[in-house]
Amino acid sequence: MNAEIKHIYRYPVKGLTPEALDATELSVDGYLPGDRRFAMALGSTPVSGGHHLEWMPKRNFLELVKNEKLATLETSFDDDTGVLTIKRQGRQVARGNITDRIGRTMIEDFFAAYMKDEAKGRPRLVEANPGDRLTDQSTPLISVINLASIRDLERVVQATVDPLRFRANFYIDGLDPWVEFGWLGRPVAIGGAEADVIERIGRCGATSVNPATAERDLNIVKFLQTGFGHTDMGVFVRVTKPGPVAIGEFLSPR
Repeated sequence: MNAEIKHIYRYPVKGLTPEALDATELSVDGYLPGDRRFAMALGSTPVSGGHHLEWMPKRNFLELVKNEKLATLETSFDDDTGVLTIKRQGRQVARGNITDRIGRTMIEDFFAAYMKDEAKGRPRLVEANPGDRLTDQSTPLISVINLASIRDLERVVQATVDPLRFRANFYIDGLDPWVEFGWLGRPVAIGGAEADVIERIGRCGATSVNPATAERDLNIVKFLQTGFGHTDMGVFVRVTKPGPVAIGEFLSPR
């Protein structure tokens, strides 16, 4: 039972644009490299000291579940320079080195003006403490989605469902729908790495936001519940053996 790895995505800044990768390197009990390293903390979020932050629940940050305007922005992050570029409708609206205080201030100024009251004060661009990430989970997990399960959801929705609504790290194909839920507690090979399948991923209202239009156009949670009797899509895995992973390689249950 082999599933081809079709897409690999990281999300450098929580809630902002996914970035496609051709390949990556997984480490034991590690996150996908570069994933959710940064986030925009709400003005109401207590941020003491510098800009580094320990893990906090997602309600402390700007996020798609309640701030769909984020999806109107196109962002890209350069690892080598630390520069985050923000565009809207193809036009650059902000740019700054977010590993530098002045650059972070420039990006914070943009989000304060753009998000207005939704930011609950002046937002702060924060970075996870070394070794941590600002994911929705407090433990280092990586998300995997079976594209066949999304196609089965489309049958219920009777409309196209963009896989990026689910903001996963790995998208796989070549399996029957929903077989991934039978992998819980089992090891899987992911390219040259190995991982244990830990749990199903429960979904929230963020999936209602169309990543292309920023509109809340489909109640995905409701469709999952009425169509399948649950609100889950995808599984979390924890890496147990390090190794490289590339598009076109396979995820295989052991």
